[in-house]
Parts: sequence; structure tokens; C-alpha cells
Amino acid sequence: MTLDRGESPRVILRGDWTLANYSRLRRVELSDVESANDTSLQLDASEVSAMDTSGATILLNLFGADTLAKLTESASGLSRERQALLQAVAQAVASQKASPPSQRWRLTDSLADLGAWTMRGWRQVLQFLDFLGVTLVTLASLIPRPWRWRWTALTAQMHHAGLNAVPIVMLLNFLVGAVVAFLGATVLADFGATIYTVDLVAYAFMRELGVLLAAILLAGRTASAFAAQIGSMKINEELDALRVQDLSPIELLVLPRVLALVIVLPLLTFLSIMSGMAGGAVVAAASLDISLAQYLTIVQDIPIRHMLLGISKAPVFAMLIALIGCLEGMKVAGSAQSVGEHTTSAVVQSIFVVILLDAVAALFFMQMGW
Repeated sequence: MTLDRGESPRVILRGDWTLANYSRLRRVELSDVESANDTSLQLDASEVSAMDTSGATILLNLFGADTLAKLTESASGLSRERQALLQAVAQAVASQKASPPSQRWRLTDSLADLGAWTMRGWRQVLQFLDFLGVTLVTLASLIPRPWRWRWTALTAQMHHAGLNAVPIVMLLNFLVGAVVAFLGATVLADFGATIYTVDLVAYAFMRELGVLLAAILLAGRTASAFAAQIGSMKINEELDALRVQDLSPIELLVLPRVLALVIVLPLLTFLSIMSGMAGGAVVAAASLDISLAQYLTIVQDIPIRHMLLGISKAPVFAMLIALIGCLEGMKVAGSAQSVGEHTTSAVVQSIFVVILLDAVAALFFMQMGW
């Protein structure tokens, strides 16, 4: 590259401006050109035999984006393809410079992320409360109008959410009951109190584990199903079709699902308690030499209020699980990816809320002496 000083100074480019000559081209300096008048400077590329992105980058670094753009417009011997190449390289370099560099971790950034997460959580709480209010208002409007109740949909949801879940709920609780009995026997054997393993299993499943395991299973299989079903209907514009016909999606889709779970979860909780204690009875008979009659005698001495306390939490858990699943389905928008995201969110939120409320209820019952 040389500078032709004349009435109209020209920068003459020669040879191959390619990657093969990159190391040599990097040593090119423009000390003479820098002193020239930029407004009168011209670019002559008629003797350039080849040019690629490496050569274009060298020119961009030498002249700068603005100067090179002006030179390119009036350059002689520069084909349209090479003009487009220079423009593309200039745009790519400009976009890289525009992106902010990665910064080191700062406490203020963490606090900002925490604040944003808190606000998102608060907005979700408000959305849930709004959805809960709409559902309760719709339910109140249907109570004096039993002819508008969707009995077929209610029965179908009870079948899918309740009857189909019985095998997995009973099997899981049976196994957990056996594990709890093994653990209790191992610890209590050191104190010569293996007989209290029966009380441990019975109290655990009556008050906590029975309803908790049943609710978690329902949160995993039913909340996700509700979110996916309603989300798919929203993508297919079926919800819009219902509204056009002056039909309420809350009345047709949400209420049957909520009421079905409120009905079936207490029943599943009772089966969970029975199957959990059955698992404990098998372990007690096989490993602790506690006969079934002795096991049942000890269980009969436990006050029934402990079972009622456990079952009393089931309708609340059921309502929350159903509402969260339906709400996440209503939030679906755009694509199948959105269905997957909100289905996952429904499961995570349902399990989190169930465990949180169960812990709060346990503390409340303990403080009340129940």
C-alpha cells in the first residue's frame, strides 16, 4: 500500500489482502495518510488481486469505520462484492464493540437480581390471588344453579386424577412405610424400644407423610396434565372459541378440575395412610417379631384426631395444585415450547407450595397442641 501525493491524494492498494498475508499486512502503517486531508483522500483498489475478511479487517483498523465508509463510496477499482465485504466487516466489528464487556461479580448486581426475582414472585402471587378470586366468584354464581354444573366433566376428572392415581399412590406409600419402619427399628433398637416403631409409622403417616406424599404425586402427574391440556387448548384458540360463544373457560375447564381434586385427594390421603401403615406392618412382622394383631392393637390406641388433622390438609392442597396447574395453562402463549415451560413451572410451584404449607401447618398444629 502506497500514498500517491498529488492534487488529489490517493491510497493505492496492491496485491493480496488475504489471510495468507495477514502477518505482513498487520505491519502496514498510515503515518503519511494520517497527515493527508481526509476530505480529498481517494482509495484506488484497481491493483488488488484478492481480498477476504482478514484484509477487510486490516483496512478497517487502519482507516476507521467512518473514513473507510467514505473511501469505499468513491473508491476506484473496487467491485460491488468487495464493497459489500467491507461494509459487512464494519458492521460486525461495530456490533462486537457495542456489546458490553463481561463484568466481574458485584454485590449490587446480586442485590438487583434478588430484587427482580422478588418482584417476579410477587407478581405471580398477585396473579394467583386474582385467579383464585375469579374461580371462587364463578363457583358462588353456580351454587344456586345446579343445572349448569358440568357433572360429566367432573366425573371424568375424578376418574383421571383420582382412580388412575390409586396404584402409584398406594405402592409409593407402602414402600415409604417400609423404609420408615426399617429406619425407626434401627434407631430404636439401641434403646430397646423397637415396639415404638409402630407408633412412629402410624403418627408419621397419619399427620404428615400420607397427605404430603399423595399431594406431591398429584402435583407431579395432575398439575402438569392440567397445564398441558389447557395450554394446548389455548394455542389451538379453543379458549377464544369458548369466549366467542359466551362460554366461560373458568366454568367449563377450571371448576371441574378444582372440584375433582378437592374430592379425590382426601380419599387418596386415606389410602396413603392405610398403605403406609401396611408397609410398616409387613416390616414389623418380618423383622421385629411384632404380630399383625399386636400391630393393630397399638394403632387402635392412637387418637383418631391425628388422622383427621392429616386429612384436613388435603382439600387445601388439592385446591392449590389444581389452581396452579390451570393458571399456568392459561399463561401459555405462542408455541409448544411455552407449553413445556409452563408445565414444568406448574409442577415446581405446586410441589413448593405443598411442602411450604405443610410445614406451616405442622408448626401451627404443634403450637395449638393438636
